[in-house]
Amino acid sequence: MTVKVAVIYYSATGSVHALAQAVAEGAASAGAEVRLRRVAELAPDSAIDQNPLWRRHTDAAGAIPEASIDDLAWADAFAFGTPTRFGAPAAQLKQFIDQAGGLWHEGGLADKPVTAFTSAFNRHGGSEATLLSLGNVFYHWGALIVPPGFTDPVVYAAGGNPYGTSHVTGPTGDGPDTAVLEAARYQGQRLAQITIRLLGSRRVTDAADDGNAREALAATASRTA
Repeated sequence: MTVKVAVIYYSATGSVHALAQAVAEGAASAGAEVRLRRVAELAPDSAIDQNPLWRRHTDAAGAIPEASIDDLAWADAFAFGTPTRFGAPAAQLKQFIDQAGGLWHEGGLADKPVTAFTSAFNRHGGSEATLLSLGNVFYHWGALIVPPGFTDPVVYAAGGNPYGTSHVTGPTGDGPDTAVLEAARYQGQRLAQITIRLLGSRRVTDAADDGNAREALAATASRTA
């Protein structure tokens, strides 16, 4: 069974971008069709130009398609990535999420598996708070949160964050190391695998319901014949 996974993220200097690529790879390895999408940049060029890493990544990421609400409607499951901003998601990702009100009102976000990942400057810079904050959005959607938990040794090797993969850049701005990228791949793979199981069980249930309905209709017809 093929499921559709949208990996939607914001990245300023590239760390979350690297995590998003790894999550997408993990989902694809489980057989999912994946859309990797970045949200629109809201910061002015004057702010971006003050940080060479930010400018370099902004220029390099131009080839990544920009996320749209259609990507949410298309997907069977979502993975959201963001750097921490004072213990909360970046404004760029939040602005994108805030556009999903219409789809949410139509029920288009309910019952879909979702997971999240993040990056921070400091080890205690708000990674867990950021992921939990995104969880509040998912509760409102009625989505099904799929954390990595402590379900594989790669989670421990990457620092042991059960809420979602998190990276610490430090003052050098280093990107994720091998252990963190492996944890991100596992998170994407787990999301896809659980989505496959969920959709598979729904299709079995739907088929059984259809069969029962046909039997009931046939029985009614025989009694009235």
